[in-house]
Amino acid sequence: MDKKELIKRLEDIEWEDFEVKEAKSEIPKNSWPTVSAFSNTSGGWLIFGVKKIGKSYEITGVRNPEKIEQDFTTALRSGKFNKKIKPLCKKYDFVKKTVLTFYIPQKTTKDRPVYYGETNKNTFIRTGSGDQRATAEEIDSFYRHASFEDKNKELTSLKLEDLDTKTIEQFRNFFASKNPAHRYLKLRDKGFLEKMGALKNDRVTYAGLLVFGTEDALGSELVNYRIDYIEIPGISFSDGETRYTFRLNSEKNLYRSFFDIYERLSPKIEVPFKLKNGARDDDPPHLQALREALVNLLMHTDYFSPANARIRFFADRIEFFNPGGLPKPLEYILKEDYSQPRNFYVAKMFRFLKLSEGQGSGFHKMINGWKKYYKKPIIESGFDYYKIVFPLKPFKNREKITDKTTDKTTDKTTDKTREKTREKTREKIIAFVKEHPDISMQELADKIGISPKGIEWQIKKLKKEGILKRIGSDKAGRWKLKK
Repeated sequence: MDKKELIKRLEDIEWEDFEVKEAKSEIPKNSWPTVSAFSNTSGGWLIFGVKKIGKSYEITGVRNPEKIEQDFTTALRSGKFNKKIKPLCKKYDFVKKTVLTFYIPQKTTKDRPVYYGETNKNTFIRTGSGDQRATAEEIDSFYRHASFEDKNKELTSLKLEDLDTKTIEQFRNFFASKNPAHRYLKLRDKGFLEKMGALKNDRVTYAGLLVFGTEDALGSELVNYRIDYIEIPGISFSDGETRYTFRLNSEKNLYRSFFDIYERLSPKIEVPFKLKNGARDDDPPHLQALREALVNLLMHTDYFSPANARIRFFADRIEFFNPGGLPKPLEYILKEDYSQPRNFYVAKMFRFLKLSEGQGSGFHKMINGWKKYYKKPIIESGFDYYKIVFPLKPFKNREKITDKTTDKTTDKTTDKTREKTREKTREKIIAFVKEHPDISMQELADKIGISPKGIEWQIKKLKKEGILKRIGSDKAGRWKLKK
């Protein structure tokens, strides 16, 4: 960060990776939670010599910058924290006032949690633009994440005979169909599973258990193991006549769970007619995107978490929820196409079967494939989860993947569908406002299942037509419908 960028950032109060401290003559005690939070989350800049006043900043300067810098860097490297921290230090002069900046890097998964003092209760994470003390569950999650690279290689108490023979047979047949000349085909089951990372020293690894285990074996080692697939006949659980129309609580191994869920999921996705090499293409990019999302979920889930992986199929979207945080910030993963599977050998096995992207994270395949026909997927992530939402509303400028006859009617059909959808949204807004006059626009967006901007557009139109009126402030006011 140079001086120009520093000045620019001082004009904005919403930086998650930016924190100012006055630090006139000594290191403020509230610097340590910020260092911990930056180290545990996504890294960030800690600024000494700046005071925050309301929504603005005042450069106050540091009186003895050399001493403050020396004391601060020494503390980070010599035992103040449970891990040594090496910040990037820079100094800027503003009309006889000195500002010190320290970039605190994000620690690797293996080095977290980072805390100060003698107890891990002083572990902090960054949420929004503030520091929050980590909960006991979040700290436990840090320790699970710290070992996730090696966990799937660890040995269980199980042996080859505890694995599901039918799954092994099916896996090997599928492997052979995708790799007909591979040298592993000559191996017996034991040697084959050793090459896959499922067996080691005559014991089953956690990865082997996950992919090939029987339900009894999985239950004995992973007490909370389950993958949920739910179909909801509305845009929320409360929207339909019944909470769900179909539910699959799979306690089967990952190989069998994949096919059970995919065979249920894929027929529900519209696959318009398109010729490819003289034959119908039954595996278009948007279907590949869903397959990648399912495999991605199975490869990256934290199976030691108290939460379960789940797929929820709503009327207007499909959600893949993964109880396990991303290894790097999403922006970095997308920019660098970075991949670090939580369960390396599980990922290796699925990639051998050509069911997953061989290179990179797979996010680009999900995003680019889906948005050829539908609106772009929404990816959100938190400390210990990430969720991918695939909207089921077609994108108006989607790639034309229908035949010529269908192309002629697509625009007319889309316009009619769009108009009907808007009319239904309008009716839902009126109904919710009538029942709950104090409902917020964000709550309307959540209940109806469209973006806040979409709600704002509809509200503006209803106001213009004199149907709806706002009484009072945005926060404490209420809606009034014209009778």
